[in-house]
Amino acid sequence: MTPAPGGPLPSAPALALPPPDLDRLPGLTRRLAARAAEHDRDATFPTEGFTLVHDAGLLTATVAVRYGGSGAGLADTVRILRALGAGDPAVALVTAMTLFAHAAQARTPGWPPAAYRALLAESAAGPALVNALRVEPELGSPVRGGLPATTARRAGDHWLLTGHKIYSTGAVGLSRMLVFARTDEDPVRVGTFVVRAGSPGVTVEPTWDHVGLRASRSDDVLFDDVRVPVADVIGLATPGAVPGARPDAVTGAWNALGLTALYLGVASAARDWLIGFLHERVPTALGAPLAGLPRFQTAVGEIETALTGADTLVDALAARVDAGDEQAAAQAGMAKVTGTRAAVTAVEQALALTGNHGLTRANPLQRHYRDVLCSRVHTPQDDSVLVAAGRAALDRAPARTSAPKGTHP
Repeated sequence: MTPAPGGPLPSAPALALPPPDLDRLPGLTRRLAARAAEHDRDATFPTEGFTLVHDAGLLTATVAVRYGGSGAGLADTVRILRALGAGDPAVALVTAMTLFAHAAQARTPGWPPAAYRALLAESAAGPALVNALRVEPELGSPVRGGLPATTARRAGDHWLLTGHKIYSTGAVGLSRMLVFARTDEDPVRVGTFVVRAGSPGVTVEPTWDHVGLRASRSDDVLFDDVRVPVADVIGLATPGAVPGARPDAVTGAWNALGLTALYLGVASAARDWLIGFLHERVPTALGAPLAGLPRFQTAVGEIETALTGADTLVDALAARVDAGDEQAAAQAGMAKVTGTRAAVTAVEQALALTGNHGLTRANPLQRHYRDVLCSRVHTPQDDSVLVAAGRAALDRAPARTSAPKGTHP
């Protein structure tokens, strides 16, 4: 039996998904931060961090009520990711991908019912991480066009999936990999194939050696004739009709605002460390903490003003997206540019104020800086947002047929 769109899963078991407890966020931030430096230094996956997030009910916060979840919206998701980002942005990033996957299913059901039911059952028992694997060595990101080289060919009641994905965030700890691939049919179709981690033919290559978000383990994943049940595909269609290649406005808004909140969380951690440093640092020539000097007060005021403005913008747009405001969804990309620039600039300013102290590995500020720089690589990237915003603004302006007398064009 196939469920009606948006309906409950057939024969769904009574799930006991842990309810999200947002009151635990401050303590969770502190507990994640306690081991963030260790995982960054060793580039190790923060498995225990996801147990903490799961136990607080946050990994499944966006599961729809009809599936036994709490149905958290974007506003709550932004709040969650900001707090996790301040603790350990690697944990926050993989959590974000998992929350986005459940939120997309809540809005537009596309998972095969049995496959999603199995994921929910696993999520009730412990952390079940999900991420979309889309980027390839030759293709780059599919949002900029092009077909994936990863290919699925039909073999009876299964697909055989073969290909190579890069920058696969959380690869070593994922429960489900949502693999964007093409078929070998004529005409070709593309879609998202649901692959269980650990399936025969799946190999995670430990290639991730990044400056920032080292603990995210965004490694390469190789697929060699991986068997996927023929029904376990989301959105299989001809390329021109595939929403997965270029996400719809609401999906794009979740991605843009959620990830911006994450990096604003990183910047807030940098600000908090800076404030503590300025209170503790007492130069002998001054005989008082640096926090008492107007120059440092003004600089911290600039950081605080920028972060507060960016946080407020993200929160306001997230609430409007939850309310169905299409204009807010369309503005999310511009908010990402504004918010991530504020986050990067804030940490850069903190480094300028602290000098060698901020760049010392024993202090977390250098880690926050390396992590916050990763905000620039996420879709939508600045150039795409700015071109679209500029064109839209120019299209709204009436064209002049001739220049006024006495002026030059």
